[in-house]
Amino acid sequence: MVLYPAVIVHGLADARAALTLGLPVTLLSAPAAGLYAGCLWWREVVAQARAECPAVPMVDVLDCADGSGQAMAALRVGMVRLVLWRAAPGWDAVEQIARRQGGFVLPEAPVALDLAAPGATRRLSAWLQVRSTIRDSDGRLR
Repeated sequence: MVLYPAVIVHGLADARAALTLGLPVTLLSAPAAGLYAGCLWWREVVAQARAECPAVPMVDVLDCADGSGQAMAALRVGMVRLVLWRAAPGWDAVEQIARRQGGFVLPEAPVALDLAAPGATRRLSAWLQVRSTIRDSDGRLR
């Protein structure tokens, strides 16, 4: 599993802001967005962002909080990188299905820059550049 530096996006405008820098990035949905915005909304945001910036290395992760049902719905529509709290019912089953489909389930959201925070867009470039230089023991970006 490779995760680039993560930014929390709240819609297509945030995704565009993160991708236009051309740096590797993990687009992370807002906390629990899988519950209130849904997996189809996220799939469309990601699809549009990928279409507009196809050359930028990107990973997308939908945060489903404790919503196992929403996580399963996301898997059914092709969203295979999820956040699902470890205490959520059926976590093991969701994780196994995601892995079989080539994805993963994180028990908590990665550290991320929230693009809705005041001044976040000003800090975005530095966030992505600094975080991209941190690598794990396998040499992959953390």
